[in-house]
Amino acid sequence: MSNDIRIKKGLDIKLKGEADKTVEQAVISNFFTVRPEDFHGVIPKLVAKEGTSVEAGGTLFFDKSYEDIKFSSPVSGKVIEVVRGPKRRIDAIKILADKTQTYQDNGVFDIDAAKPEALKAHLLASGCWPFIKQRPYDVIANPDKTPKAIFISGYASAPLVADLDFTLSGKEAELQAALNALSKLTEGKVHVSVGKNSNSPLAGLSGITIHTVSGPHPSGNVGTLINKVDPVNKGEVVWTVNAQDLVVIGELLLTGKFNAERIVALAGSSVEKPRYFKTKLGSEVATMIYDKGINKKDHPRIISGSVLSGKHIKPDGYLDYYSNTITVIPEGDDYELFGWNKPVFDKVSTTRAFTFSWLFPNKEYDLNTNTNGEHRAFVTTGNYEEVFPLDIFPLQILKACMYSDLDEMEALGMYEVAPEDFALTEFICVSKQPHQQIIRKGLDVMLKEIG
Repeated sequence: MSNDIRIKKGLDIKLKGEADKTVEQAVISNFFTVRPEDFHGVIPKLVAKEGTSVEAGGTLFFDKSYEDIKFSSPVSGKVIEVVRGPKRRIDAIKILADKTQTYQDNGVFDIDAAKPEALKAHLLASGCWPFIKQRPYDVIANPDKTPKAIFISGYASAPLVADLDFTLSGKEAELQAALNALSKLTEGKVHVSVGKNSNSPLAGLSGITIHTVSGPHPSGNVGTLINKVDPVNKGEVVWTVNAQDLVVIGELLLTGKFNAERIVALAGSSVEKPRYFKTKLGSEVATMIYDKGINKKDHPRIISGSVLSGKHIKPDGYLDYYSNTITVIPEGDDYELFGWNKPVFDKVSTTRAFTFSWLFPNKEYDLNTNTNGEHRAFVTTGNYEEVFPLDIFPLQILKACMYSDLDEMEALGMYEVAPEDFALTEFICVSKQPHQQIIRKGLDVMLKEIG
């Protein structure tokens, strides 16, 4: 079987503001914040209370439903505030960072000699386990289950996101260590995708199965890789890991240090000089966006992650645990008079009604967050299938999630999807339905009822 995966269905959204391939050290953040909401489905049990001093890699909290899954501090410092929400829910843990960083020593780990259970225990104790997620349900992996395979996307096809070939450059040793470890945790293969004609550091590594992907977005989604290589059926589990998180895992195994450093792309049309920054998980976004040429006249929206599936954060917000991109685009709070009744040249569309983007396939667009319409009932147009390459019926599975028909969701392939797989169908939806939110709620219902 060929390891080339060619995607024909999809949509490349060419946006202005791609980050230049230069890296700067971000201003050292004084405060770092870890939010339990980044870890969907986790009920946090606090370990580091207010006033507690922690080392980088020290435990902040663990999952109440699975106490072995620990969540580590990205820096050394003092916990100065535990932000609580309704019913004393832990919303955030705020840390005042030390000027000189100290690291918890987890010890150098001998990957070759280790047994899978010892390796699993080491990753759990060190706080690296949250980087491993599972399908079904798109949540942190259950350590008690063995995956039939592990999937990693080394190719980013979403608009304006960080170029993984660039951010992973020079990290071959850490990547190889992490992949060697992960291969011990599955009886199947470790599948890694790279872009066609790319210069990915992952392509030359051993012990993995490389798949060359090409075609429009979502060719770089790990969900697309899973669907085309080894779909998830009932009773099966696969694990996924973000490519940059492999570097954190590999460095921990090689040095014993939990180093939460990350190279982040600052991109978007509201950024006057888009480029990359070296920072850490949970750092203040202000250290990258202010005094760096943000066009405030645009009334910008700041997104932690991609424009299609990222989180809206405030200017005083923090980089979340899984993101490697900060996108800044205009808010889009203005409205066009009779905008529905005139030809449009500055918007992207998959149809040829009113918009003329199909005439300019290489044009870069300055899009904002305006939905250009209001919420309404689903309209059957057949457009979803044009941008959805998975062997699943998108409209039918969305409707099944809305009325919580577990049997139908299961039959339609709900076990292998994640919200990000429906980002493009949400983008083109003429009904303005929140597809990713619908899928997330559907997955939560399945997790609660089926487990």
